[in-house]
Amino acid sequence: MTDIVRLENEYYVRASSALADDRTRVLKYGDTFAVFNRFGDIEPVGPSKFGLFHAECRHLSQFTVQVNGRQPLLLSSTIRDDNAFLSVDLTNVDGSADGMPALSRGTLHVFRLQFLRKAGCYSQIRLLNYGFEPAHVSVLVKFAADFADIFEVRGTPRERTGERLPDQVADASAVLSYRGLDRVLRRTRLEFSPVPTTISSEQACFELTLQPNEEKSLFGMVTCEHDVQKPDHISFATAYTHLNSEFAVPDPQPCHIVTSSEGFNAWLTRSSADLRMLIEGNPEGPYPYAGVPWFSTVFGRDGILVSLECLWLMPSFAQGVLKYLAQTQATEVIPERDAEPGKILHEMRRGEMAATGEVPFAQYYGSIDSTPLFVMLAGTYLDRTGDLPFVSEIWPNVKRALQWMDVYGDVDKDGFIEYRRRSRHGLIQQGWKDSHDSVFHSDGRMAEPPIALCEVQGYAYAAKLAGAGLARALGEPDLAEQLENGAAALKTSFDQAFWHHEMGSYVLALDGQKQQCRVRASNAGHALFCKIASDAHAKSVAACLMGTDLFSGWGVRTVGSSESRYNPMSYHNGSVWPHDNALVAMGFSNYGLPAPAAEIMQGMYEASRHIELQRMPELFCGFHKRPDGSGPTLYPVACAPQAWAAASVFLMLQACLGISVLIAKPEIRLNRPCLPEALAEVRVTNLQVGSAAVDLLFRRRGTRVDTEVIGRRGDIEVREVM
Repeated sequence: MTDIVRLENEYYVRASSALADDRTRVLKYGDTFAVFNRFGDIEPVGPSKFGLFHAECRHLSQFTVQVNGRQPLLLSSTIRDDNAFLSVDLTNVDGSADGMPALSRGTLHVFRLQFLRKAGCYSQIRLLNYGFEPAHVSVLVKFAADFADIFEVRGTPRERTGERLPDQVADASAVLSYRGLDRVLRRTRLEFSPVPTTISSEQACFELTLQPNEEKSLFGMVTCEHDVQKPDHISFATAYTHLNSEFAVPDPQPCHIVTSSEGFNAWLTRSSADLRMLIEGNPEGPYPYAGVPWFSTVFGRDGILVSLECLWLMPSFAQGVLKYLAQTQATEVIPERDAEPGKILHEMRRGEMAATGEVPFAQYYGSIDSTPLFVMLAGTYLDRTGDLPFVSEIWPNVKRALQWMDVYGDVDKDGFIEYRRRSRHGLIQQGWKDSHDSVFHSDGRMAEPPIALCEVQGYAYAAKLAGAGLARALGEPDLAEQLENGAAALKTSFDQAFWHHEMGSYVLALDGQKQQCRVRASNAGHALFCKIASDAHAKSVAACLMGTDLFSGWGVRTVGSSESRYNPMSYHNGSVWPHDNALVAMGFSNYGLPAPAAEIMQGMYEASRHIELQRMPELFCGFHKRPDGSGPTLYPVACAPQAWAAASVFLMLQACLGISVLIAKPEIRLNRPCLPEALAEVRVTNLQVGSAAVDLLFRRRGTRVDTEVIGRRGDIEVREVM
């Protein structure tokens, strides 16, 4: 095995094969997802990520189709634009099954349609004979279930596992069962129609004869069952109709964006569909799961950042995220979960290994930034929506989060928020760059805890200001003044402690001895995003981030190429993350620097054109853009879709257009709009602010962008600011 991500971290994702090479097809509905190859198969190839997963358990580790004993030839493989259905066109190879007349290649059209709904995977195999003679066809469906926990699939070893129970086989069905160490009975139920010619606990075989131009279909339904929980058993046709009807309902977000570039429009469409898929059917309600396959669950930081990325045009995301995180806020000190009163959730897991404590993530709080980000989101949500009744509901949670920042987040009372893990098996690094080796000094030495990260101080600054705004709106002016004073003091001390003149940027972190980690990293861009950076230093930070050391041509690297631990193939020490770049771009816009924001967006757009389905992955490698026109080097085990990567295009577009939306006026402000080379025109339709709405047209004319209000409904002002 090749250990790509974290060499010493027991929770890293092992890479024995690359998703980038496999060109996978992903479906998701609620807490069920499936990873297929292009043929629509789930391949049982070594330690593979292919499978049908439900509640973090792999219920199918094999599901392959052979026609006349061979894998068919691939013609096309497509995920529908809304991510609801996988369609695969295949044809037969030359040859025949035992005892059957030979078929010439291309005689049969084999069409596969697959989709998920609730805890079920539905499959159709439709065969059509284009030959002049009757075709005798054997269709073999092979299946298996290893019931591996998602952490097993990722590479975490287990000393022992649960009990594989006897299989049950009937005329048209097979039930595979496993009782885990958590005593939960998990079943994979496979049902076929029509009745197979033969069936066992490993395969179902259909012997068919197709007359010329005759068409026949085979159907399979796989349901994932946990204990007494049994999903509704409905037919393929009924499930198809229900799912199609659900996705026929327009996206509830009324704002639409259309550009002059078909490629850019395709990127926007795929991103919107990915976000909808990562929310659709989730038991937690409208909370976007972080990503498939490794993070198909709730993550606090991810949900908050997705909401911030989309807030200007899709504020509804934020309410679901804030509500769930308020409900799961920590109320006591639990060291093995890194939990403290007022702290916001990092990660929620429901699999067997989480339930037995083999991994500490059943309800885990080991992130230093989720709590200030929660407060920041609550404040910006109120500014965007004016939804005071909802904010009033979570105000006690916001105050507890602010209290955590002062009591537990800043243990040494120096004004900075630091982290040190309490759980023996928890995360060593607890910022968004959570690889064990992501925080280091310029000579490569690892920083010793407690660690104060650059960007976390920015989040804390923004949280204090957001909290002040909430306090004033809710009738607590004394608290508001206290928070504003705290924010001002933090801004001053941050500039003094984190600025490094020779670097021309803010340092990565302060270690436990308050020594600077003098490393050029993208973290400094987050200081611009949160507006904690001084005006005097903002241009210098931007120049540093857009220099060849950090900007790859596709985007800003996590770590500069001259740094001691730089590795463009690493997870956090030189790779390029779309969401990271979106935050950096918005930071540039905050300080009136639209041109580098547009340059980032141009690089990301060009990268998207080289990526299958234009689905922006979690990250890609940080190699410099090559002059031969080739695309970015993909990272072998990146999640795709990934929520904050999908949402990145919307924040980058906001940064370029310089849009900010305020409900109090109501008002839309435009700060120095600038468009990348790829876009001559952007049309934003039905951007709603309270009961009012506007339609905006942006046209690039050389280096200038002209803005026109082409529609206005209700009382709303559109104002350009400098």
